[in-house]
Amino acid sequence: MTVGTVALGDGELAYEERGSGRPVVFLHAGAMTRAMWDPQFARFAEDFRVIRYDGRGHGGSTSAESAFSHHEDTAKLLDALDVEQPVLVGCSFGSRVFADFALAHPDRVGALVLSSPGLSGMQFRDPYILGLEREMASATSREQVVECLLRSWVDGPHRSADEVDPAVREACRSMVRETIARERSAPVTAEELRAVDRVAEIRARTLVITGELDSSDIVRTAELLDREAPGTRWIRVPDAGHPVNLEQPEQFGDLLDEFLRG
Repeated sequence: MTVGTVALGDGELAYEERGSGRPVVFLHAGAMTRAMWDPQFARFAEDFRVIRYDGRGHGGSTSAESAFSHHEDTAKLLDALDVEQPVLVGCSFGSRVFADFALAHPDRVGALVLSSPGLSGMQFRDPYILGLEREMASATSREQVVECLLRSWVDGPHRSADEVDPAVREACRSMVRETIARERSAPVTAEELRAVDRVAEIRARTLVITGELDSSDIVRTAELLDREAPGTRWIRVPDAGHPVNLEQPEQFGDLLDEFLRG
């Protein structure tokens, strides 16, 4: 396994690479790190060249100090590692970045897997999520912020914290704490492409995966992709919220395996 960094000019991206064959690149959910892909990274390294990396300001990657875009960071990573037409697997924030990348560089995408998909330009409307955003804005400690994020994006609107697998919740807590702890000042806002208005332009073969217990905003985004992006297949996974790959790793892995070999 290779662990390294890719220079960006004003910082660097931390990544891990393992295996050989068709390239598959993983990008985590917001406030998480590349560690969220542990189950899939180990499984798919047996048959594929798997790469996972931390987005700016997450995990081992540095925060941006000047204008940037996450999707162009992806392009720089692929250039540095000599990766052509990978399958891009993103969760939430990762899906948001990879959808923008597919719009900016359509010829460089082998296929897309958008799990619990976000899209640049989307607006949050779910009352549960909006209520927790207000609670987080008035939080007086990092732990309160962490708990709001867990309630929003791990527990979700349809269950309580004690109904979530405690190992999954604590793994997510560890990653979120790591991300929150490194914040020192207001981050530079990434430039995006408003993919929410350009879904019909996404031409790559696409698998959309959502947990049945996720927020209405994520379901609405999946419906948009399923309706307007050609070549999209949408799968709903029972007994899972936002981090589908952690809550149902075997089923998620089977869906990804079928897609990669299809």
